[in-house]
Amino acid sequence: MKYLKIHTDQKVDLELLQNAILQLKGVISVEIIDEENPESELKKAFAKTKEQLKKGDYETLVNDIFEILTKNNSK
Repeated sequence: MKYLKIHTDQKVDLELLQNAILQLKGVISVEIIDEENPESELKKAFAKTKEQLKKGDYETLVNDIFEILTKNNSK
């Protein structure tokens, strides 16, 4: 799977942009991620935890989540 990252300004209608991209041939899904929102960072962290949990790599998992929480609280 390949990804396309699009940076937008504050004025863009994200729902309209999402619908337009979904109309393109070969596009399966579109996800809007707000990098200013800590929930988006947590979502990314939890997405990669499945493999860490399978391997029993709990220390890295906890460190990754702790880093995200402390990084966003320092803003």
